[in-house]
This record gives sequence, structure tokens and C-alpha cells, in this order.
Amino acid sequence: MKDCSSHKHSRRKLIRRIIWSIIFILFIIFLTILLIWAILQPSKPRFLLQDATVYAFNVSGNPPNLLTSNFQITLSSRNPNDKIGIYYDRLDVYATYRSQQITFRTSIPSTYQGHKEVNIWSPFVFGTSVPVAPYNAVSLGNDQDNGALDLIIRADGRVRWKVGTFITGKYHLYVKCPAFINFGNKAAGVIVGDNAVKYTFTTSCSVSV
Repeated sequence: MKDCSSHKHSRRKLIRRIIWSIIFILFIIFLTILLIWAILQPSKPRFLLQDATVYAFNVSGNPPNLLTSNFQITLSSRNPNDKIGIYYDRLDVYATYRSQQITFRTSIPSTYQGHKEVNIWSPFVFGTSVPVAPYNAVSLGNDQDNGALDLIIRADGRVRWKVGTFITGKYHLYVKCPAFINFGNKAAGVIVGDNAVKYTFTTSCSVSV
């Protein structure tokens, strides 16, 4: 009986040692990653809204609360890090008006952005007879009459950072780009087709991760 009890006690001690050894190794790995991360000091990607081509913008209904719109935008992203790569696992682009989403989400294909690399996307953002909130309908009708529109182009997604062979978990990415479109004055842009006008912005976007 004593031998059996002693054997069980030794086995428990061995298991405890193995568990503490695993915890110690994981702690060292985590601490090493944390130190590398702190030394590298990763910077957020920088986004720029370069232009928008307006193909359609029409307010209808009575009251005027249905919006049909079609824009093609050019959005660029630059990775400012010289030792860290960025995986864009998901990136959805859409337009908002006075905090209300007015177009469908357009997905940009997943991509990897290397050190100091620049990516440029030109997605279409559009919506057909999208209901506009009553408190925005009057402002939207006035904007259409005045031929000028203040929009926010947004991009929401998930990113991962790559340091050497180490890849982090996924982080939320939020991009917000102001866009003032003076579609009532075609001279403010460049005519690129039937009733389509391209407006140049080169607007810096706010980015949070």
C-alpha cells in the first residue's frame, strides 16, 4: 500500500512539474513576442481617398427619402512599417451620409501588403432606392438641389500583422474618409462618360485599429 501511495505521489509531482514547465515556456514565448512588438512599434496603415467618379445620384419619393447612387472610388493604402507586413483578411467599403449608410458594402479581395508597400483599389459603391432616415431626407433633398454633397467613405475590416514568421491574431480596422462632391458643377471634375464625372480629392483618411 505504501509503495502504491508513494508512486501516486511521485506521479502527481511529475505532472505538476510538466504543467509548470509548459506555463514557463509559454510565458517566455509571450514575453519575447511582446518585447519584439514593443521594439518594432508597428504603425497603422495610411489610407488616402484619391478620387470618386459619380455615375448616378438621384433622390426620389414623396417625401424625397429614397436614394439611388453609384460611385467608383480610388482608395490607396500604404504600409509605413519597414519590418512588419499587413494581411488584409477582409475589407468592406461603403458610403455614409450624416452617419447613415446609403450604399451597399463592397468587398475588396483579401491581400497581403509588404513593407513600405502601397495598394490601390478602385471599387464601385452603390445603392438602389435606399431608404433615407426622415431626419436626413430634407438635407439630402437640399443637397441635391444645391448640387453638392458631403459624404464619408468608410472601410471596415480585419487585419493581421506579420513580423518575420510570426503572424498575429485578427484586429478590427476602421477607416473614415471625408468626400465633398460638387456634382452640380461638372467643371469641378473631369467628364469621363455619359453623365459621369470624376472628382479628385487626395484626402487623408482617419484610421483606427
